[in-house]
Amino acid sequence: MKKILILGAGLVARPLVRYLLGQPDFEVEVASRTVSKAIKLINGHPKGEAKELNLKDEEGLKERISKADLVISMVPYSFHPKVAKYCIDYQKHMVTTSYVSEAMKKLDEEAKRAGIIILNEVGLDPGIDHMEAMRIIHEVEENGGKILSFTSYCGGLPAPEANTNPFGYKFSWSPIGVLLAGKNSAQFLKDGQQVFIPPENLFENYTIIHIEELGEFEGYPNRNSLPYIELYGIESTNTMLRGTLRNKGWCATMKKMVDLGLLDEREEDWAGLTYKDFLRNLMNEPSDMDLKKALSSHLNIDEDSDIFSRFEWLGLLSDDPLPVTKGSALDILGAKMLEKLQYEEGERDMIILQHIFIVAYKDGKKGKITSTLIDFGIPNGDTSMARTVGLPAAISTRLILEEKIKRTGVVIPITPEIYTPILNELKEVEIAFKEKREEG
Repeated sequence: MKKILILGAGLVARPLVRYLLGQPDFEVEVASRTVSKAIKLINGHPKGEAKELNLKDEEGLKERISKADLVISMVPYSFHPKVAKYCIDYQKHMVTTSYVSEAMKKLDEEAKRAGIIILNEVGLDPGIDHMEAMRIIHEVEENGGKILSFTSYCGGLPAPEANTNPFGYKFSWSPIGVLLAGKNSAQFLKDGQQVFIPPENLFENYTIIHIEELGEFEGYPNRNSLPYIELYGIESTNTMLRGTLRNKGWCATMKKMVDLGLLDEREEDWAGLTYKDFLRNLMNEPSDMDLKKALSSHLNIDEDSDIFSRFEWLGLLSDDPLPVTKGSALDILGAKMLEKLQYEEGERDMIILQHIFIVAYKDGKKGKITSTLIDFGIPNGDTSMARTVGLPAAISTRLILEEKIKRTGVVIPITPEIYTPILNELKEVEIAFKEKREEG
């Protein structure tokens, strides 16, 4: 029996845990600071075990890792390098769905010497996006072609019938993670020119993206796309842009939230304050100032605008007490949005992931390849977000432990050895892309 340690028991963990418990030769231990969540995930399975573990408990963490054959880290990305170091010390393989950080990159040689793989970016985005991109890129190259342009957008959104609030959004994963992504800068290549977008301007730089059968969405750049030119091996491309999809109106609203300071991470004392007090504090406005007029002036928006309506609907102009007495503006916003932007029982979420390639072949012909994944959650079951993040991580874990993936070091899923079996197995559960090819 191979033993798998899963660190974290969050919103996307259930399909991961259930898949691995369903394999004949695996035992699964879920360790979480909130042990009740781990117990719920194991759900009495005879090959599963739930443990309470705080990641700050160094000795406890080392003990758990030393007893495992492979560690799946589903905790916040800042903890991954610490986990990885212990995996190297004890020669244990590791899987994460997070982006490779600079700290993680530096562990590549140590991981190779230890003979282990640290497989990162094997969720949805990053993850399935890499795998489908590389499948098409390799196919184009095998046919003598080259990539001239690559754009990719991905979003986790409510299914159309569940899109019932003014934000056009509901949380299927960590609300703080969603909001923190709005503080990233962005870099990409557009028509041969490098573009840099500072964090404060991120939400001003969106375009309208049309998805067949679903309509129009807003797409804005996601982090730094430039390294993927080399990672994907497409130095021929003039455009490389990876972005995020949201329903229309999201970007303008988030821009004003950024301007107001609602994503600020500085911890402050909010004891005894209401949401009205909170907003006045952010604007440095006195308590006798009309709040609506102050907010309208501060953000340069009309009181009857959609953005203003979203602020009101969320409850940011109410007399309700704040949910925390000490914390950051981001904590307050995250708690409020999680309260209001919830899926109702039986509602489905939706994943949209679309790649668009412009390709050129040796005979001079050009073409456009559009590959689109649209997936829906299961009513009263797993969300699409949980399935598309958790299942690739679970499948890759099985492949590593069965020694079908033999690479070592810090790796992402861009080689056929990794992406082909994962994409093939995802098709079996109807997580599959539709491809459209056009000439000219």
